[in-house]
Amino acid sequence: MMPSPWQEAAYSRALQAHLSGRLGHAQLLTGPESLGKLELAVMLAKRLLCREAGSELPACGRCLSCQRFEQGSHGDFRRIGIELNEKTGKLKTAIGVEQIRDMAEWLALTAQLDGARVVIIETAHRLNVQAANALLKTLEEPMPGRYLVLVTDQAKALPVTIRSRCQRLELPMPSVEQARLWLGQQGVPGEAAERLLPIAGGNPGLALDWYGRGGMALYEAVHGDLAALAKDRLGASEAARAWLADEQTAMRLLFAAGIAYRLAGTWALGGKSGPKPPLALNRLQVWIDGINRLRLSLSQPLRHDLGLAGLLHDWRQLLHDFRQD
Repeated sequence: MMPSPWQEAAYSRALQAHLSGRLGHAQLLTGPESLGKLELAVMLAKRLLCREAGSELPACGRCLSCQRFEQGSHGDFRRIGIELNEKTGKLKTAIGVEQIRDMAEWLALTAQLDGARVVIIETAHRLNVQAANALLKTLEEPMPGRYLVLVTDQAKALPVTIRSRCQRLELPMPSVEQARLWLGQQGVPGEAAERLLPIAGGNPGLALDWYGRGGMALYEAVHGDLAALAKDRLGASEAARAWLADEQTAMRLLFAAGIAYRLAGTWALGGKSGPKPPLALNRLQVWIDGINRLRLSLSQPLRHDLGLAGLLHDWRQLLHDFRQD
């Protein structure tokens, strides 16, 4: 496994710090979703545990530690994340205190291979209050040769007391050219990359995920539904039921917000009749905010059908009031 172009700087910086003895016991690995933060954390963990890499940046891939790591049987490596609730069969909503206490006890034990011990905490922003407090105690009492890598795309959701005790590793958004090239290497056609990258805010990992889940067809369907609503060819309640009928709802809402955002840019620049009035842009922004709030509330037990139908009705009214040229 080799880092992607936008991972290389963070990977190299962390390992140079390790080689010079400046790597802290806790790293906060953050950046936008789907950019490969967890993959980078795993690469870093493998290198910290490698016994023969010496001054080289990558793990050797040959030693006993690397072999066990690849086999998933390394006794000095752990990953912590959201666990399954055995009673309900569903994932829990947070990382619990017992997981962190168990981790702290494990870190204090002698390493099986007489080297480092490494823990990756996935979605670290989902630590509950008690777990965060337990983790803070571990961070305040670092042990030699013990490393924690906290992975999150919502660093601000972590307590400042935890953030302040970690070295920060941030993945930047790649350039457009890097993103296009990488997507091509992953088998995404150029036309699909051109369409999906702007919607994904330039995030190639997100664009790849969408492409693999039929994102192109879904985007076209959302675009068509919004156009049909504006022309009174589709009812708001009917569209809302269709959008909520499967597991693709969040992606549909994200696409709808992106389509509206680009429409706002068109309205701001204007067509034959000039820019739209500020009221039009304000109402469009309010609509975008409403769609995003609905998307973030999908996991809550609310009447999403009523909320979405109302928003789609507002979309139709908005387009009627401020028709495009």
